Amino acid sequence: MLANLKPQDPDKILMLIEEFKADTRQGKIDLGVGVYKDPQGVTPVMRAVKAAEQRIWDEQTTKAYTGLAGTPEYRAAMAEMVLKDVPADRLASVASVGGTGAIRQGLELARLANPDVTVHVSDPTWPNHLSIMKFMGLPFTQYRYFDNETRGVDFDGMKADIAKAGKGDIVLLHGCCHNPTGANLSMDQWTEVAEILEKSGAVPLIDLAYQGFGDGLQEDAAATRMLASRLPEVLIAASCSKNFGIYRERTGILMALGTDTAARDLAQGSMAFLNRQNFSFPPDHGARVVETILTDAELRADWAAELEEVRNTMLGLRTQLAGELRDLSGSDRFDFIANHRGMFSRLGATPEQVEALKADAAIYMVGDSRLNIAGLNKDTVPVLARAIVDAGI
Repeated sequence: MLANLKPQDPDKILMLIEEFKADTRQGKIDLGVGVYKDPQGVTPVMRAVKAAEQRIWDEQTTKAYTGLAGTPEYRAAMAEMVLKDVPADRLASVASVGGTGAIRQGLELARLANPDVTVHVSDPTWPNHLSIMKFMGLPFTQYRYFDNETRGVDFDGMKADIAKAGKGDIVLLHGCCHNPTGANLSMDQWTEVAEILEKSGAVPLIDLAYQGFGDGLQEDAAATRMLASRLPEVLIAASCSKNFGIYRERTGILMALGTDTAARDLAQGSMAFLNRQNFSFPPDHGARVVETILTDAELRADWAAELEEVRNTMLGLRTQLAGELRDLSGSDRFDFIANHRGMFSRLGATPEQVEALKADAAIYMVGDSRLNIAGLNKDTVPVLARAIVDAGI
């Protein structure tokens, strides 16, 4: 049987990680992998996470299963963080295996509800979105999003394309800090997106992986909250990997807003069923950590303060890099880097230029020229800026 298996296409980002590890050059710079790193190149455990884990260690008396949907306390705490004013009569939710698991379960739910569903996804998007849909055999189409000339959003193209989505289709949206481009919609533009979805009856699936990494915890949730308040049905896949720094704990949540209590109950039962089919009970440790932090005023304040430090560090690196490039190039064509938000920016470089950065300067980034801002520090920013200019980008 196993001999009949076919080789699978390797994940390009994971391949890049291995290539970086094998590079023996001093001063190599990893801007490919999508994790936050502090100025020392470490992905730290946040203070509040350490404190919450200690409390759990001291107080937890059992490792028995939680419910199929995860604990009500975790789900309520996450709903409050994401939505603030929780419409309990409309909201169903389940804990998931990371944000990726929430995306997968959201797509499974959409297909259960509408076997003829088509997913509309931005061009470009996080590659795993496309990989998951291809594996599931879900029909999808890409809507215009990134303008390679301005390095901003092609909003006219986006509007024209998502208007083609039919009733019951899914429009996959990045709630903030668009991955891989870093280019984001303004609130006025989000309002126009809501109007288009209202007219078409398409349902947004919001991938909220970076709340707190862009303009702040509340600001980064503003678009999601607006869509939830205006539209009859909304799916939200939220991740705790980045904003709590618990990547390996695989902690996420899928939320579904229905039109009324009956729709909520149907969604809740279907989502619990999907959990049972895919992995049975969701993992609890990361969820318990998040729940402990969000429900304790002191821990929550400390977590929010450290998250702000992380966010401001990335903003400072963006400003420094844009300034270095302006000085070296004598041009403002790189100012978009300071305007982008989140961990990533897309330079708009060719694959050949990206390869030259790796070969000549030991600078690693994804082939589409997505760079992880959090992989930099104040000392490596000038090195990257010089390499970008020398590569003719």
